[in-house]
Amino acid sequence: MSTLQGKTALVTGSTSGIGLGIAIALAQHGARLMINGFGDVEGALAQVRAHDPEAVFNGADMSKPEQIAAMVQACEAQLGSCDILVNNAGIQHVASVEEFPVERWDAIIAINLSSAFHSMRAALPGMRARNWGRIVNMASVHGLVASVNKSAYIATKHGLVGLTKATALETATTGITVNAICPGWVLTPLVQKQVDARAAAEGVDKEEAKRRLLAEKQPSLQFTTPEELAALTLFLCGPAARNVRGQAWAVDGGWTAQ
Repeated sequence: MSTLQGKTALVTGSTSGIGLGIAIALAQHGARLMINGFGDVEGALAQVRAHDPEAVFNGADMSKPEQIAAMVQACEAQLGSCDILVNNAGIQHVASVEEFPVERWDAIIAINLSSAFHSMRAALPGMRARNWGRIVNMASVHGLVASVNKSAYIATKHGLVGLTKATALETATTGITVNAICPGWVLTPLVQKQVDARAAAEGVDKEEAKRRLLAEKQPSLQFTTPEELAALTLFLCGPAARNVRGQAWAVDGGWTAQ
């Protein structure tokens, strides 16, 4: 794995889960980091600073376009550039279309999809000026297929895959690559809550609740880990992936192979 020394990375939604795992991995490989999110900021910074002592936090609200633009500007001002952009911020709500609260729909569209547009729009001019950039959009298996009661999430993730492809084409002759990663089930704190709720509702232990959750969709019966997604992100940021452009890379234990 080549070094990312001299590169700066901005990872949204990176105070826990997948985003934090990616931020730590990028820092381990020499990148300077700006993290963002609403989780345990001090705990996340401590983990990233173990590898990048100068890592910084920006508390931009990813539903606010002006705050997103200011965050990218702050990354360039404080750390010198924004070479790697990982759009990972996301929220979820589960309900049927006719029962879906309008305000939740609007919030999910804003944070899961529009925020990626706003951050890419702000970061691309600097990447073009340097003729180097890596944009990794954290989509989902639900950017490729659908499930019931997740209309807003699925709409945003399908949209994010499309946005990835369009931007990859617009930057195809440059040193900028744009790709999406599409995980299946990942045991993040958000998914752990679903496991806990299922265990309580069905009267089983948490291991059985995990097995039942995975068995519905993911043939491997194994969760993907944040570390595995971080490793794929590192590959996409490296020279071997210079011609990987506009891809929606599934890491889903066989979910979409069915």
